[in-house]
Amino acid sequence: QVQLVESGGGFVQAGGSLRLSCAASGSIFSIGAMGWYRRAPGKQRELVAIIINGGSTNYADSVKGRFTISRDNAKNTVYLQMNSLEPEDTAVYYCNAENRYSVHYWGQGIQVTVSS
Repeated sequence: QVQLVESGGGFVQAGGSLRLSCAASGSIFSIGAMGWYRRAPGKQRELVAIIINGGSTNYADSVKGRFTISRDNAKNTVYLQMNSLEPEDTAVYYCNAENRYSVHYWGQGIQVTVSS
């Protein structure tokens, strides 16, 4: 089992920045990819960014150039630096971890609200 705890969400004006953190615990040795997803009101959950063990990253087109995902393996933590935030980024953000058996684990979700 893997437990994920998110922090760092909140309220910010358009153009501002936030950094989300996700601390992993439990069977962390089995974790391969970690990432961030989000669900905006009335929309389906979507992938925001993902980082693989080797450091490869992938981003949704809507956040490329604005968001950066990083991972500190020593702290078992993944980060999402969000710059130039837009009202369309308002959503509940979820941390995700996938283990070597393709089992997915989810955090409880954290609200990010961007005002115009």
